[in-house]
Amino acid sequence: MSTVVYDCSIASQRAEGLAHAKKAIAQKQTIVLPTDTVYGIAADAFSPVAVATLLAAKGRGRSMPPPVLIQRVQTMDGLAVDITDDARKLAEAFWPGGLTIIFHAQPSLDWDLGDAFGTVALRMPDDELALDLLTLTGPLAVSSANRTGQPTGRSVAEAREQLGEAVEVYLGEGDRPAGAEASLPSTIVDATGERLKVVRSGAISIERLRSIVPSVLDVGEEAADPVPEGNPEPAEVPDAAVVEPAEPVTDAEPVEPAEPVADAEPMVAATKDAEPAPDAGPVAPAAGAAAAEPERASKPDA
Repeated sequence: MSTVVYDCSIASQRAEGLAHAKKAIAQKQTIVLPTDTVYGIAADAFSPVAVATLLAAKGRGRSMPPPVLIQRVQTMDGLAVDITDDARKLAEAFWPGGLTIIFHAQPSLDWDLGDAFGTVALRMPDDELALDLLTLTGPLAVSSANRTGQPTGRSVAEAREQLGEAVEVYLGEGDRPAGAEASLPSTIVDATGERLKVVRSGAISIERLRSIVPSVLDVGEEAADPVPEGNPEPAEVPDAAVVEPAEPVTDAEPVEPAEPVADAEPMVAATKDAEPAPDAGPVAPAAGAAAAEPERASKPDA
């Protein structure tokens, strides 16, 4: 069957388009649909063949696995594990919406999204047509509707120009975006570490994220040393580490010049000269003393 484009702003075409898209997904084919950010190319998330077809259509390899769109917040508990309270707060605050969250994938699921290394990126789009389709199909692997490296498709015409016959069904519903914020792709937050971290800036600003979870790290921002968040005493210890005895040492430094050392050496040499026989004794002991004394003088300095 050849590619079909549906204008889903018309009720009859909308219903027909959703039915055709559902069928295409079941047959492991790809479709294009609108989301709240940009148009996306979608495939069955649980079909390795369908995901491979999606990646091939975009000209993308397995090293860039697509995120997964879900129809409701609760679905993330079936697809991900180790969901932290902070990650859940962001999902509840910004889903549906332009926020993608990376979780540890549920290991019991039989899927292959590419080289995801045990993770899955989830998002719930704020678009009625997309949510209606997700209700019919279940979770979908979705990526922006464009060839990799090319401008993102913001209309069905742009998406079709780049993806052509690689897509079975195009669901159109006007140009994206509707506003300045919607013109941005989704913000991606990594929730697999100890602290949430933005790995791609987008529709949800860092300020909005931090209004819900203040500890979220921005792109390129490293986690601060945990010490400041705890007892401030560790910072004081170095000051109070009474390394202040260094002051006595500094007081003694003026006496360290070569004059005092030089004075000490003759005295030691003289003492040692007096003990041996007055003939050959002075020469060897004096040299030995001169060599030994600087070593003793240098050790206190170190």
